[in-house]
Amino acid sequence: MQIFIDGIGFLYLLTIIGLALYGLNSIITVALYLYRRKNSKKCENAPSPTAWPSVTIQLPIYNERYTVSRLMKAVTHLDYPPEKLQIQILDDSTDDTTKLVNKLVKDYRAKGIKNIVRLHRNSREGYKAGALSDGLERATGELIAIFDADFVPKPDWLKKTVPLFQNPKLGCLQTRWGHTNRLYNSLTLAEAMAIDGHFIVEQTVRSQNDLFLNFNGTAGIWRRACIEDAGGWQWDTLTEDLDLSYRAQMRGWKIGYLSDVVVPAELPSQVEAFKKQQFRWAKGSFQVVRKILPAVFGQSDLPWKVRLMALLHLTGYLVHPLMLGSLLLTLPVGLLIPDAFKLFPISVFTALGPPLLYAVANSPQTPPLLERLKTIPILTLTGFGISLSTSIAVLQGLTKKGGKFVRTPKLNLGNGHTQNAGIDRRYLPPISPIVWAEIALGIYALITTIVLKHYVGWGITPWMAIYTLGYFYVAGLNIIQHESAAISSRLSPDKSTER
Repeated sequence: MQIFIDGIGFLYLLTIIGLALYGLNSIITVALYLYRRKNSKKCENAPSPTAWPSVTIQLPIYNERYTVSRLMKAVTHLDYPPEKLQIQILDDSTDDTTKLVNKLVKDYRAKGIKNIVRLHRNSREGYKAGALSDGLERATGELIAIFDADFVPKPDWLKKTVPLFQNPKLGCLQTRWGHTNRLYNSLTLAEAMAIDGHFIVEQTVRSQNDLFLNFNGTAGIWRRACIEDAGGWQWDTLTEDLDLSYRAQMRGWKIGYLSDVVVPAELPSQVEAFKKQQFRWAKGSFQVVRKILPAVFGQSDLPWKVRLMALLHLTGYLVHPLMLGSLLLTLPVGLLIPDAFKLFPISVFTALGPPLLYAVANSPQTPPLLERLKTIPILTLTGFGISLSTSIAVLQGLTKKGGKFVRTPKLNLGNGHTQNAGIDRRYLPPISPIVWAEIALGIYALITTIVLKHYVGWGITPWMAIYTLGYFYVAGLNIIQHESAAISSRLSPDKSTER
């Protein structure tokens, strides 16, 4: 029995230390960000090159009937010498998107945009990475820009990014994601804040301190020679962008970042779509951990800080299993070894790290500080609420290569609440049975609060309340959205058919 109790205590200690470590990392990141922001001068834009290099723009799409027209309109209006620009629509679609793209390509060619082509594959081998690799074989550009279907680059995007490639060591340049539908619902508010924290604070700090950072899959531009030197696009992970980023940087290439160049994009408005997106990112990142991290630590010429921060970067989604483990262990720990809760103040202090990071993520495109502070509770509940799904993804990433690339639906949503009427339900992912496990976890957290009141008092209540409300929020919103979509589908049936 004592061995069991000791084991429970040891596991709880590990979860608290792990959470504290990632929380402390957020605090250090904020400190570096604020220090550099206060003491750094604004960087000047690179001068225009004497001769503009050739650029291929790749648009990987799969069943994107709602956004592909907007995407192609934006890309065809980019300000760049037309003789130096090639546009590839990498179309793996299986619905009427194919007909729409064919018509758009024909129309743009008639308007004088000749170097635009649709490349269609008969299979989705390698998913997005496979499409990018296939397109690269037929690309004519020295530089390769990539935009997902929901991104809307401004006309001057290439003129702001291409000049930086006069630095021969620059292999990739990432620009910041913006949001077309931040105000759509409570979920998109939380997602926007999380993405702003990543792009405004985390990516900036990594870039300014010569740490490894990643291409985020879209709204960026690669040097073709860098892609090829690093081994090309590979699809043994679900995060081909993260994988290639690390392989390139280990080969000596630099990945740059422009925080002040913003490309608006659509946030998932459905809980199920958001969970599947996070599942793919979490699983893929831990597939990269298995594939890349040993080589990172084995590369002796890398500074220790680069290797340490790469570890924290690649394993960031480990926070979710640690959160889940903390919940499951709280009840037995409280019953068997309540003295272990003396560590709780440490975790409370470091838990302030992520909210602080999101709060300081300020730019002309973000809401005022007070509005951001109001969103932090929603973001916190969302993070706790998806911890079960993401924990499963982490376990799969540690044990399995590859997997099905589940796309995130893009529905051309703005900030209005009625713009999803008549959406084809095939574009909305079906609800997962995991929602019932999330409700069960919410009930478990509530029971933990009630039971432990007699052993440790009410001090544990706020922590367990976050778990309870988080799981109920995510699961409840998921069910409500699922039923709402079903009603909408019956009232406004979609007439299209798949081929």
